[in-house]
Amino acid sequence: MSLELFTLAEIKDLAQQYGYWVVFFGIMLENAGIPLPGETITLVGGFLAGSGELLFANVLVAAIGGAVVGDNFGYWLGRWGGDGFLEWVGKLFKLDPAEIDKAKDRFSGNSDRAVFFGRFIALLRIFAGPLAGLSGMSYPRFLFFNAAGAIAWGTTMTSLAYFAGSFIPLERLVNYVLKFGLSALAIVLAWFAIPPAIEWWKLRSGASSSSEPNLEPTNLDQPNQPENVVAEELGNEASEVEV
Repeated sequence: MSLELFTLAEIKDLAQQYGYWVVFFGIMLENAGIPLPGETITLVGGFLAGSGELLFANVLVAAIGGAVVGDNFGYWLGRWGGDGFLEWVGKLFKLDPAEIDKAKDRFSGNSDRAVFFGRFIALLRIFAGPLAGLSGMSYPRFLFFNAAGAIAWGTTMTSLAYFAGSFIPLERLVNYVLKFGLSALAIVLAWFAIPPAIEWWKLRSGASSSSEPNLEPTNLDQPNQPENVVAEELGNEASEVEV
């Protein structure tokens, strides 16, 4: 997910002119927090490799290298810049500050998976590095999952465009991948929203049940008496009748 700074045709023209540098710097800047279409740039690079204009191995190295370097930059921005950087990105995308805080809290408990799988999810690809730095994730651990995710993501995107580009138009392929990323983002947002919704429903259900009146039948004519007292009174009445 990114701002529409470049059209697909413009990205393709830039990649044809400047080759691997466009792939490297485009992905690096996106992963550092700049809203560039890094995923689209990678697909364009793979597509050009499939058509013979670029070398597949060089595109792959540029994509993986840009992803690793960019996310490292984002990590240290989050580590040193604190919440200020995250607030700036939130304003850029018009996100609710409360939602950003909630995402940061949940990220802390799932940092390994978020750094790795965040590569494949729209928007989270930009936030993963800064969130990892803000959450206090150790740098060696971040670097491992960051590099592993970059290799998996770069290989998948470049290979997909390289092989599928021969029988699927580039524009349609980009749309398919973007829809997948947005669908994954919707699942992540639901994962964040469902637990608070369940908790709210439980609290409301508990409050409703406690406010309901007690409808159990009670004997309003005679108060409850201990059994021994009732037996004693019956014995006295029987003795009076005999007399």
